[in-house]
Amino acid sequence: MFALDDYAYDLPEELIAQAPAPARDRSRLMLVARGSGDRSHRRFLELPAILTPGDLLVLNDTRVVPARLLGRKASGGQVEALLLDFHGARRRWQQQGEFVCPCLVRASRRPRPGSRLHFGANLTADVLAAEEDWLQLRFTADGDPAVEIRRQGRMPLPPYIRRAPHQAPSGNDATDYQTVYAREDGAVAAPTAGLHFSRELLARLADRGVQTATITLHVGYGTFLPVRVEDIRQHRMHAEYFRIPAAAAAAVNAARRDGRRVIAVGTTCVRSLEFACDPEGRLASCEGLNDLFIFPGYRFRAVDGMITNFHLPRSTLLMLVAAFAGREEMLSAYREAVSRGYRFFSYGDAMLIA
Repeated sequence: MFALDDYAYDLPEELIAQAPAPARDRSRLMLVARGSGDRSHRRFLELPAILTPGDLLVLNDTRVVPARLLGRKASGGQVEALLLDFHGARRRWQQQGEFVCPCLVRASRRPRPGSRLHFGANLTADVLAAEEDWLQLRFTADGDPAVEIRRQGRMPLPPYIRRAPHQAPSGNDATDYQTVYAREDGAVAAPTAGLHFSRELLARLADRGVQTATITLHVGYGTFLPVRVEDIRQHRMHAEYFRIPAAAAAAVNAARRDGRRVIAVGTTCVRSLEFACDPEGRLASCEGLNDLFIFPGYRFRAVDGMITNFHLPRSTLLMLVAAFAGREEMLSAYREAVSRGYRFFSYGDAMLIA
C-alpha cells in the first residue's frame, strides 16, 4: 500500500486525451460507489439527475495563467520557461517591487546563475539560483512583468499533450483549458475535474437544488513533481496557495450540520477542504500555503464525495483517490476504464466517487 509501484497501471497511449471533448459536458462519467466499489457508466450532462437536491458542490475558481514563455539565451540559443508560482511572484512584485519566480526551464544547455534570458523585446529574466528541478528567475519589464507575461505567454498544457497549444478557429486552449467559473489568476495547470462543467449544466444543477460554493487553490509545482521515493510516505508535497472565503466555509459547515453531502470538484478542492478543517470536520475561513499529501490511511473529515478525472500512474493524485475509495477498488476501476476506452488525464473523462 505504501510502495510506489502499488499505484502503477497499464495505459495505452492512444487513451491519453490530446484535445477536449466536442462539448464540455458530453464527456463520459464513471460512477463509483464509495465502500462497495460498484460501478456504472453515464454521461457528465446527466449529473443533475445523479446528484441529490441539497448536495453541495465545492468548485475551485483558480484561473490558469499563460505561464509558458518562449525566448532566447544571450548566446542566441532557444529557451522555454514555465512559471511555477505566478501568484507568489505577483504578490512579491506588489509588496517588494521584485518579480521573482521559480521556473522549469528547458534549453540545450541549462542556463547558469548570473545569465540573462530574453523573452521578446520587453521581458528579460536573470537567473538567480539553480535547484535540482528548477531555476529561480527575476523578471523585469517596462512596467508590471505580470502584464507582459500574460501578453506573451502560452497556455501551459501538460507534457503528455504532445502538440502546441491551439488557437481559434481550429480550437482554443486559452478557453478550453479553463473552467467556465475561473476567476482568480494564479494556476499553472487547470483543476481539470471542473473542465466538464458548462454554464448550462451549472444552471440545471441549480434548478435541481444542488448548491455550489467556490474556493481557490492555485495549482502549482506539485502537479509536475514526480514521486521519486519508493516508500510514498517519504514524499513531500510542494506547497500551493489556497484561500477559503467565509461564504464557502459557512456553506460547507451548514451542509455537514444538516447531513447533506459535500462533494468536492477535483483533488484540489479535496486537499483544500481537508487541510482547513478541524478534527470534527468544521471548516474555517482562511488562506495560506497547503502542502497536505493524502494517501491511503488518511481519515477524511470534510468531503463525502468527489468528482475527478483519471490520473497518471504513480501520481499523488491517484494516491489521493485511492485513499478515498480504496486502492484495489480504484485500480480495478481504472482497468475497466481502459477496457471501455475512457479518455484519460486533463482533457479526458470523469469519475464521480460517492
